[in-house]
Amino acid sequence: MRKNVVLIGFMGTGKTSSGRMLAQRLGSAFIDLDQKIERDNHMSIPQIFQQQGESGFRTLEHQAVLEASQHASAVISTGGGTVKDPHNMKALRERGVIVCLRASVDAILDRTKKRGDRPVLDKADEGDRREAIEKLLEERASLYEQADFVVDTSDLSPMQVVDKILRFLRIRGVIHG
Repeated sequence: MRKNVVLIGFMGTGKTSSGRMLAQRLGSAFIDLDQKIERDNHMSIPQIFQQQGESGFRTLEHQAVLEASQHASAVISTGGGTVKDPHNMKALRERGVIVCLRASVDAILDRTKKRGDRPVLDKADEGDRREAIEKLLEERASLYEQADFVVDTSDLSPMQVVDKILRFLRIRGVIHG
């Protein structure tokens, strides 16, 4: 049984696009926690935030983490704030290798500029958005640093990110060949 590969990191760092590609290369299932939450609750993340607030969303997120972490050999893409709950990280680490995707504030700003699907950022206007990203990155920095491996995706394509992760997994003995 191979361990899961769990992608953590701030929104806009490439967890979904790189995760999908990594799962394909590994021949593994791909689990996007945000998509799982939306599917399981028949609501979009912004709707959940609107109806239940962030705490309601985090409760649903924790349930999704517990279910996803029971898999083996899956690639799991987490939401940007999943790391805030130590119980989430404990569950994900038990059967997984934690890989943090990181990017510069400019890259994140550029990748998250579409409004409507980032409830934590959508309430900020453009100048405040940079400030909000910087503040959240600072708040979560120590949580992201708990990863087994970190990849800066700022200037990399998803394929380049996947190649770096695969090299790390081979060196770590998580995968062979």
